[in-house]
Amino acid sequence: MTKKLDKSKAPLGSTLAAIGCALLQGLPNQVQAGELEKWDVDAAVLVYSESDSRVQAAEPVISATRNFDSETKLNLKLVLDTLTGASPNGALPSDQPQTFTRPSGNGSYTTDAGEIPLDDTFRDTRVAASADWSAPVNRDWAYSVGGHFSSEHDYLSLGTNASLSRYLNQKNTTLTLAGGLSLDTISPEGGLPVGLSPMAEKGAASFSSDFAASRSGSEDDKQVTDLLLGVTQVINRRTLMQFNYSLNLADGYLTDPYKLVSVLDQPGGTTQEYRYESRPDSRIKQALFGQVKYQLGSGDVADLSYRYQFDDWGLNSHTLEFKYRWDLGRHYLEPQVRWYTQSAVDFYQPYALESQVNAGLDEVTADYRLGDFDAWTLGIRYGYQVTEGQEAYTRLSLYQQTTGDFSSATTPASGDDIPDTTAVMWILGYKF
Repeated sequence: MTKKLDKSKAPLGSTLAAIGCALLQGLPNQVQAGELEKWDVDAAVLVYSESDSRVQAAEPVISATRNFDSETKLNLKLVLDTLTGASPNGALPSDQPQTFTRPSGNGSYTTDAGEIPLDDTFRDTRVAASADWSAPVNRDWAYSVGGHFSSEHDYLSLGTNASLSRYLNQKNTTLTLAGGLSLDTISPEGGLPVGLSPMAEKGAASFSSDFAASRSGSEDDKQVTDLLLGVTQVINRRTLMQFNYSLNLADGYLTDPYKLVSVLDQPGGTTQEYRYESRPDSRIKQALFGQVKYQLGSGDVADLSYRYQFDDWGLNSHTLEFKYRWDLGRHYLEPQVRWYTQSAVDFYQPYALESQVNAGLDEVTADYRLGDFDAWTLGIRYGYQVTEGQEAYTRLSLYQQTTGDFSSATTPASGDDIPDTTAVMWILGYKF
């Protein structure tokens, strides 16, 4: 069977972030229009690998931009994701082997005692395409419009986005309003699990009826609306600053249909059964973002950014990132360090108790991605200008995510029972 990564915020969030990043690149190059009437192509491949034979991904990307003049552009992008490996299913480790029914209902898999339960049939292929058009209205106004399409075997996303920019102070100040809408359809393997329904046991005499009772249809929908307000300010010839406020509204099916929750008889006790997780059907996320770029006299560029995000699920996160680009003539080196920390959502528990389930627990997730954790990314990028207008580049990044002990009056847990993540990311690309 196949499964998917959580992409609840990827398509439109990436589009809006791209708008902000495009503004931050600086003012248009003052070159002749004839030199701009061509396609600029950026082709790259990303390889992502988690430790312990977990998720492996390969992602070829090609982006082509047609420059009609210094401010009028058409960008086309095509992405192909291929995912394999194993993914934590949400259940806790146990001192006994554990057997789980596959989400499709066809077959089962067993986890050894003491091991974090991993579903080793993590397979998926995603094809995504987008198109964006940007152009000036007059000397003081500019706009962009675009759309995206993303498809995989159990997830379909269609969306559109637009932005409007106002130039002030001889184009040293740019005000931007951007928005996007995405309509997604989720059709998981085996159908949609009923939140907090028991996992049917493969091989049991009543398996067919139990599995049918745990399903509520074959597909559901989700709508995601994004809004971004931003200001980009040229401070002087060397300094550029950007500030953004973003709002993300999600409504519909927000549960991960492949995640389980272990049900124990008491804290630290024995697993009695497994239930499917259940999340709220709406979420409001807000974020504040600030970035400063400074060019030194040597031509080197220092880049510092900070992002604070909060939502009505109780999650708060901080992201601090620093990059420094050494200009070495036709070469450059760009080290990167990124620190991220987040608090858990209000309904996160590493496991549930029988007493909670019997009392009518209605929302719970054991997905460690919604739990409390810290993460570091260390990376370095190298680029080489092959010829005028052509660049070869590569980036290598190491990612380490760590979780601590979970403190709760009802469900305390050791950090050893909650998955950590170590990953390597490598990008190889060519611009021409």
